[in-house]
Amino acid sequence: MRFPEPVRNADDHASPVWARSKRRSGGGGGFVGLIVTLLALFGVLTAVLGIKEQSLAEGGAMMDGWITAGVNQGKKLIGQAPEAAEVATDKAGDAAEKTGDALEAGAATTAQELQKQ
Repeated sequence: MRFPEPVRNADDHASPVWARSKRRSGGGGGFVGLIVTLLALFGVLTAVLGIKEQSLAEGGAMMDGWITAGVNQGKKLIGQAPEAAEVATDKAGDAAEKTGDALEAGAATTAQELQKQ
């Protein structure tokens, strides 16, 4: 049996449902993929350290040492953040003062030039 024109679906598509490309729905797929990837990397690292140290406990202890060092370094950096912010604020204030002085000098020069004309 032949049809004189292509069969149309209810959505007015000319191709049958099985011939359409599949569309992935948007959403949290990227976030879930990132979490799964991180967990997989953590598992591989645990297995490699377990093989290297010939014990999962010793491999885990090594990873704990790395994590502790990272946390301590982060705490140090966070403790230094207020001091760094104060220094940056002082520098910005000095720069703003110099800019204001330069603008004032430029305005005075421009005013003198206009008065000469």
